[in-house]
Amino acid sequence: MNTDTGASPENLRNRLVDAILKQDPSGLRDARIETAMRTVPRHAFLPDAPLQEAYANKSVTIKENPDEDALPLSCASQPDVVHFMLVQLAVREGDNVFEIGAGTGYNAALLKHLAGPSGHVTTCDIDPDVTAYARRMLDANGYCDVRVVTRDGALGAEEFGPYDRMIAAVGMWDLPGAWWDQLAVGGRLVVPLRWRGLSRSVAFRREKDRMRSDSVKMCGFLPVIGQDGERDGYIDDDRLVRLYWDEDQPIVPELLRDALTRPKTVVWTDATVGPVESFDGVWLRLSATERATCRITANPAAMKAGLHRPASPALSPALVEGDSIAYFTLERTADGPGTEPRFRLGAVGYGPAGADLAERICAQIRAWSPARTVEPAVTAYPADTPDNDLADGAVIDRPSVRLVITY
Repeated sequence: MNTDTGASPENLRNRLVDAILKQDPSGLRDARIETAMRTVPRHAFLPDAPLQEAYANKSVTIKENPDEDALPLSCASQPDVVHFMLVQLAVREGDNVFEIGAGTGYNAALLKHLAGPSGHVTTCDIDPDVTAYARRMLDANGYCDVRVVTRDGALGAEEFGPYDRMIAAVGMWDLPGAWWDQLAVGGRLVVPLRWRGLSRSVAFRREKDRMRSDSVKMCGFLPVIGQDGERDGYIDDDRLVRLYWDEDQPIVPELLRDALTRPKTVVWTDATVGPVESFDGVWLRLSATERATCRITANPAAMKAGLHRPASPALSPALVEGDSIAYFTLERTADGPGTEPRFRLGAVGYGPAGADLAERICAQIRAWSPARTVEPAVTAYPADTPDNDLADGAVIDRPSVRLVITY
């Protein structure tokens, strides 16, 4: 498709990169990545998308899921997310790079541009339709030397390793053992990691017996096929309010059926945010301190029926213990004339222990407020690591890894 819009692909590409750099709140910059994104033609990897769509700061679906109400099977990632993950990865000239999730092949082309003529890039996907598409696009755009393999990304590609850099373009619930074996000591892994209902792009540096993060950024990715450690269930008869939690958490949604019909307790803090300020760190702090942390989503019809509005109805942190629940909420404060709107932060609880759970959420809001940009440290250890060898913090066990979240 890519029909003429009056602006050249080069102009649209430069506008997109300019906008990404201007809007990036982290201030992270890398001139080599900027050059790569201004050079590699994203529209050429999306031939069926109009130019304006190819250069919008949005993800583009390339393979739909035939199941009703299901997420797409494959997407071209949102460009600003691609940018900050490449900054996290820090590919050098000559690096050997492995990518999990081939997508359109565009990300692999960027990686090859950064690794240079002496570097190597291997991208993989479990879906043969996706790898066939990526292979065609890479060949058509002059990236014939990028390897494309069809396999479960959890297996890695040992025959082309070890790797200096590994990056996943799919949401991971676990860190497979093969990745530990194939990533060189001193190498970097960037992965959209899922825990306690949230998803964050975590940049790890590989050490001898562990991996330690040096960057944790908000992101959302399609979950990888084959990792099913997240659970979900509705907590109301009308199927309007849904929870998402990890398999190691003793959450039984049926126990909460009556909770939302009981009187609520609302607790407020003095913390406020503006209309575009992030409160993402509250969830991260809860995940590091409260084993009961999970995710709540609420259909707009639930609020019309009387449910107190979560801070973000599409996804907000919650605490669940037995037959009680509390979740993060906000409300607009009384604004003065001509002032920017402000929203105070708090929590609402339902059920016998709802008030206590709400107070515990507010305790983490208060801890977050004076240090809003502080990121947690995420340390990953092999699954057989003894407790005494773990860093201090909240321990989350997965089949292949022990995660420790620390503030």
